[in-house]
Amino acid sequence: MAVKKKTTTKKKAAPKRKAAPKKKAAPKRKAAPKKKATKSKSKKPAFGGYAINFAGRQETVEQVFGKKPIAPSEMTKKIWAFVKSNSLSNR
Repeated sequence: MAVKKKTTTKKKAAPKRKAAPKKKAAPKRKAAPKKKATKSKSKKPAFGGYAINFAGRQETVEQVFGKKPIAPSEMTKKIWAFVKSNSLSNR
C-alpha cells in the first residue's frame, strides 16, 4: 500500500473591506456663554433650615431611646423630643 502525501492548501486572504464613506461634519455651533460662579460668603444652613448640635452631650443612646428595641419611627420621635427639650436646634 502506498502512503499518500498530505497536500496543504493555502488559505486565501479575506478580501479587504472598503472604508465607509466619511460623514459630513455637523455645522459648528457657538458655545453658550458660561454662567458666572457665585461665591457664597457664609456657610449654607442645613437642608430644611435645621442645624442640630450634639457636641458636648453626655447622654448615651440607652438614656435617650431606652433599653427595649423600638421602631425607626419611634426613634425619630424620641430624638426630636430630646432635641427640643434640650434646645439643641437653631430654631
